[in-house]
Amino acid sequence: MSDSYNRGISGEGMAVEYLISKGYRILAQNFRYLKGEVDILAQKDNCLAAVEVKTRSTSDFGAPEEFLKPAQIQRIIKTVDYFVTSRDLEVEVRFDIIAIVLTDQGSELEHIENAFYHF
Repeated sequence: MSDSYNRGISGEGMAVEYLISKGYRILAQNFRYLKGEVDILAQKDNCLAAVEVKTRSTSDFGAPEEFLKPAQIQRIIKTVDYFVTSRDLEVEVRFDIIAIVLTDQGSELEHIENAFYHF
């Protein structure tokens, strides 16, 4: 497996642990629909957070959350819509990014709520 793949798996694990520690219940991981995928679907109270995890080894080339492209955002929105309607969930939906930078010296995690409104 490539370093970036392993880094991504590690970052998603960290994100799940973080969300659980904040009181979220993980409903699905790596949920796919058509060409879309959502890394984590987590619920807290009446809010479903669709979480995209961006893990990098450095922030030298920009913050991890800056690597999310408009087409990817549209695929995520369609995937979450399918998830909610197929399960007949009555929840508010929020799109978050968890940005993680992993280095030899440690890690930094930033949870950006309502991230799609920042673009």
